[in-house]
Amino acid sequence: MVSLKSANVTAQAEENRQQALAEAPEFEKVSWTKDKSLRKLYINCALGLLIGSATTGYDGSLLNLLQQYDYWESYFDDVGTDANKSNLLGLLTNMFTIGSILSMFTVPTITDRFGRKPCIVAGCVFMVIGCIINTAAQNYAMFCAGRFILGFGNSLSQLTSPMLLTEVVHPQHRAPFTTIYNCLWNLGSFFCNAIGFGLQYVKSDWSWRILTLFQIVPAIVQLLFVWGVPESPRWLISKDRHEDALQILAKWHANGNDQDLTVQFEHREISETLRLEKHVRETSSYMDFFKTKGNRWRLAIIISIGVISQYSGNAVISNYANLIYESAGITSQTQKLGLTLGNTTLSLIVSISAALFVDKVGRRPLFLFAISGMVVSFTIWTALAGEYEAHNSAKGYGIGQIVFVWVFGIFYSIGFSGLLVAYTLEVLPFHLRAKGVMIMNITVQAILALSAQTNPLAIHNLPHAWNFWLLYTLWDLVEAVWVYFMFPETKGFTLEEVAKVFDGEDAVAHISMEQTAKEIEIVHNETATEKHV
Repeated sequence: MVSLKSANVTAQAEENRQQALAEAPEFEKVSWTKDKSLRKLYINCALGLLIGSATTGYDGSLLNLLQQYDYWESYFDDVGTDANKSNLLGLLTNMFTIGSILSMFTVPTITDRFGRKPCIVAGCVFMVIGCIINTAAQNYAMFCAGRFILGFGNSLSQLTSPMLLTEVVHPQHRAPFTTIYNCLWNLGSFFCNAIGFGLQYVKSDWSWRILTLFQIVPAIVQLLFVWGVPESPRWLISKDRHEDALQILAKWHANGNDQDLTVQFEHREISETLRLEKHVRETSSYMDFFKTKGNRWRLAIIISIGVISQYSGNAVISNYANLIYESAGITSQTQKLGLTLGNTTLSLIVSISAALFVDKVGRRPLFLFAISGMVVSFTIWTALAGEYEAHNSAKGYGIGQIVFVWVFGIFYSIGFSGLLVAYTLEVLPFHLRAKGVMIMNITVQAILALSAQTNPLAIHNLPHAWNFWLLYTLWDLVEAVWVYFMFPETKGFTLEEVAKVFDGEDAVAHISMEQTAKEIEIVHNETATEKHV
């Protein structure tokens, strides 16, 4: 019954998508590398918004690396990877998560009432303070406090930066840019591992203090460049600041020409769609996710994508690579750091490459290819882990496990590194965007908290290591079935028009590109006549 209903949902979505595609506008092709305004906009976006994800990526690798530092383990001798210390290690990991979850609830209110940029600035300030406290930590409690403050600020920035990004970039470039956003998680992870690899040769407490301090860099860069990013035209229109929104669109998308066809179409479509949403927006609440079939479908997607992104085995690799390597017979600190750095570099390259093809290939094919590959990778990994134990830790089977850790990472990076955020933003209408992004991120943080507490306990208490990998193999298979039936294609639409896939034809204002062009021509002729007279 569930499968039949899911199949009907998918079929209806495809029917809606095909109808919407037939009506979708065709914008004049624009190369951002050749357009002065777009170049400036995207440089500011890269350094003021995109880099925000790097802070989270840095943190995702930080504790894993710190566990491999002898000086960190001796300084915080009550924390480690032994079974009797796993709860303290889990709590240290979770302090970042707890701070993140608490601040998430403030994001929709701040961003909808005051705009996107103030929330980003506040988040960066908190992250700077948290990094300083961590670097100067004198004990376990102080390190926990720093991680809490860091996590609190991270959500303010991490939830808001991609929202602003997707609302200010040119419609032709939205998908690649928003997909690249979360790929830069891997950039932060790469720099953490690269710096960590070099600092292993520093024989003092400064090895871990310097590594901790460098987490401050993305937040400082954001603080310097976010001022060059314009406020969201959609937010301005929602506050009845139509002229300000038009001028921003004209300045950044058409070098100041407010009669440009693309600019006029964007402004009209956003204005009319928000006008249709006005009553809903003014009374918007989280209960809206349960009021319509389309919104319930959106809610199922954003919760499930949050779960899949963190509970498919990747969080184990990110936070507990040290345990994975040791279970495979690799105990050298240099070898561990080198392998982690190599895996992170590969993930960065693969995820950005996939992001650049998201508009050519589509979202759904990337998701399905990725999750299928993840299932196959975990199946082989589980078999190798079983053989490794059965053959008394034979080196060949241990190396094979590491190979498929990398293979799993490749498939994960193709589908879920970038699309986690980009797809979530696409499927949500304006009045639910901030709330939906918060729900997705709360899901992510809740799953991270769950895995941080349960994964080390499971690793230590299950009779065999391969039992643990088998659980994830079966779970990834369930996820693959869910993605197949529940994730529709959103390729080829403006941000407003995606609503047609979920809600049908009447969900979006009908703005014709041809009619817009005719009206611009009329205005142009009237202006020319007035000047002639």
